[in-house]
Amino acid sequence: MMNFLNNLYNIIMDIVTNSVFWGPVLACILIFFESIIPVLPLFVFITIIFIAYGYVFGFIISYILTCLGCFFMFYLCRTVLKDIFTKRIRKVEKFDNLMKKIDKISLSNLVLLIAIPFTPAFLINIASALSEIKFKKFAIAVLIGKVSLVFFWGFIGTSLIESLKNPKILIVILIMLAIAYVLSKIATKKLDIE
Repeated sequence: MMNFLNNLYNIIMDIVTNSVFWGPVLACILIFFESIIPVLPLFVFITIIFIAYGYVFGFIISYILTCLGCFFMFYLCRTVLKDIFTKRIRKVEKFDNLMKKIDKISLSNLVLLIAIPFTPAFLINIASALSEIKFKKFAIAVLIGKVSLVFFWGFIGTSLIESLKNPKILIVILIMLAIAYVLSKIATKKLDIE
């Protein structure tokens, strides 16, 4: 697996850094589709974009396209799958009980789920779309939560060895999660979401 990821990283990095046109296009496509296709490793793509375009521009590209990918997946599942899911699968009691919990998830908890780096984005996108969560609530959670997620993968990915040796980085990430949580509480009150 590591060999595969290493080879994938080298191929993509060659394309991104050696092509004026195809590099940015490929980077954008990969980041966007990661939220839709679960086997694509987000951390690899964000790391590549951060290395190729720097921290500021790399963050902006990664953040915008990750959010757009989540919104697209939500819209796709909500418009195509929700009726089928509601008519067939939600009739099963275990699934219905799980979906009722998802329906009632607070904005703060949704933000934290999205912000945690190892939570699979496609599952959150699908579960949110198939539930009764309003798009506004989902969108705000994604916009807040993805900031720390993109920062985490971009920073950790470009300096993994240093990150493992330096506990300050873990503290910074925990602070970012706390900030995301506080922002979600503020958004809940100000925008009347729940």
